[in-house]
Amino acid sequence: MPDVIFPGPEGRLEGRFSPPPRPRAPVALILHPHPQGGGTMNDRITQALYKTFVRRGFATLRFNFRGVGRSQGVFDNGIGELSDAASALDWVQSIHPEAQTTWVAGFSFGAWIGMQLLMRRPEIRGFISVAPPANMYDFTFLAPCPASGIMVNGLGDEIVSSASVAKLVEKLRSQKGITIHHDEIPRANHFFEHELDQLMKSVDNYLDMRLSPNSPIR
Repeated sequence: MPDVIFPGPEGRLEGRFSPPPRPRAPVALILHPHPQGGGTMNDRITQALYKTFVRRGFATLRFNFRGVGRSQGVFDNGIGELSDAASALDWVQSIHPEAQTTWVAGFSFGAWIGMQLLMRRPEIRGFISVAPPANMYDFTFLAPCPASGIMVNGLGDEIVSSASVAKLVEKLRSQKGITIHHDEIPRANHFFEHELDQLMKSVDNYLDMRLSPNSPIR
């Protein structure tokens, strides 16, 4: 899990990168929660998502958005952070250009940034959105959503209302050509304080299905 520094739009960005274990290995980019709420790439959900993709043989990167840790710049209300994410993906692709598939996974604010990146990068073929803040940010840019994925939220979330996530899922499911999975975890709060194992079981079950050679979703 080497430390890496790579160029971003406002200076260097700090990350942790697990190199591809084999040629043509897929790429996974992991995005952390809100910087002004204490979110960093060392958030435990961000780390758990990172580790599950590493175990599955992905070239996996998590990094600090601008102004967090050793990353340069200042918080930019999501606009600059989306540019940071694009730069992070560019960097992985520069050292692993033979990857044919890319996934993006994000938690809370990171889920919102990840879904925006999905709209801009056709190589992203799958997503994991944990506690997507559908009642706090505009997700209407997903028109249409270009890839299948999963959204997971807690029914005890005190920050993101479960009704707003359900409404977003329902809207996305009305689109043709993609499949949106949705798991709701009882009692889980926004940070899955006591339900991290259940969260990751949901994520892993979904990845087992999607990465199977016989998966109906491509």
